[in-house]
Amino acid sequence: MNMISAQNPQTTPLGFTRLLKISHQEKQSYFLFGPRGVGKTSWLKEHFSDAIYFDLLHDKTYTSLLASPSRLGDLIPSDYTGWVIIDEIQKAPALLDEVHRLIESRKLRFILTGSSARKLRRQGVNLLAGRALIKNMYPMTAIEQGERFSLPQSLRYGHLPMALNSEHPDEYLSSYVATYLREEVLQEGLTRNIVLFTKFLETASFSQGELLNTTQIAQEIGTNRSAVETFFGILEDLLIASRLPVFTQRAKRDMVKNVKFYYFDVGVYRSIRPQGPLDTPEEIDGAALETLFLQEARALNDYFSYGYEFYFWRTRSQLEVDFVLYGKHGLLAFEIKRKAQIKTDDYKGLKAFMEDYPVCKAYLFYGGTESFTYQDIQVMPLSEALPKLSELLKNSKK
Repeated sequence: MNMISAQNPQTTPLGFTRLLKISHQEKQSYFLFGPRGVGKTSWLKEHFSDAIYFDLLHDKTYTSLLASPSRLGDLIPSDYTGWVIIDEIQKAPALLDEVHRLIESRKLRFILTGSSARKLRRQGVNLLAGRALIKNMYPMTAIEQGERFSLPQSLRYGHLPMALNSEHPDEYLSSYVATYLREEVLQEGLTRNIVLFTKFLETASFSQGELLNTTQIAQEIGTNRSAVETFFGILEDLLIASRLPVFTQRAKRDMVKNVKFYYFDVGVYRSIRPQGPLDTPEEIDGAALETLFLQEARALNDYFSYGYEFYFWRTRSQLEVDFVLYGKHGLLAFEIKRKAQIKTDDYKGLKAFMEDYPVCKAYLFYGGTESFTYQDIQVMPLSEALPKLSELLKNSKK
């Protein structure tokens, strides 16, 4: 039956244990959000192999259910009490009314995957009025990779599962950019000018880890600022990128107003970022290091429910801290350095931040090999810090 995948769908385990947890005994339904390629479908087919499975990327399934959402209930046996999975729910948000009805009338449990809750909300969907919890899935973390974690490999190819397992990760990442970031955007009708959008993707990559100037990007690609804002909104809707605000709580200094920009995975960033003989390794590698830290910290923050909000800190006098995490567990400041040797000036931003916020706990991660403490700043090699990052986030009280 094409409408429903086999109740024991085949999967090819990638050899990793993911941190995401959903118990088979749960009575609650779930949304599972995450960018395409982070492993949502593989994880579900491996952990919920007995579930009834609807794939909205399957043309026949999609067109049939879109034409008549009530068919969903007809395709689920009346005596069925297990899980029902609908993959890529954002392609047919009208199905959510039928899902809602089936939760209420038949007490069915659903796992609904998608690329973005924000996209569904923009289409006027209420996300089942709170009857489904939200989980998120991210690229692989260093913890999940265990002994297979390699900092040089991670900085080059990122943490998408297929990139980690592919014999040709460069080709996979190029294909990801071509088929998803371009074609999927076009198919979803998010923009009709795919040529301009492709140019925007490349131009935006030069802003990775930098203060965002949408007016300048608009000038470089030959469009207006409103179009650029729309393009950034598309990336955020698809969870492909995010903008990081400046930390201004009880600010004692004159702070910048701009946000910073990051693609969600370092391998995707490198694949989009044009490289030529005039590009220095420092330009690309510095942004890659920050990206890797951010994607790791965000994943762990969500998986372990630490509750941090993410910021950066920069004054108009150019004092800066790369990342500030603020929440119920405390206030953390992180500076990320590519260099193997740390100089006194490298601590300047963290020291200024600690003066303004004495309760903060400060870290400097760098490309060296030794761990030590300098004036209450904990200095760690990035290769050692990332596998321990969850504990650092958990034990954050100064």
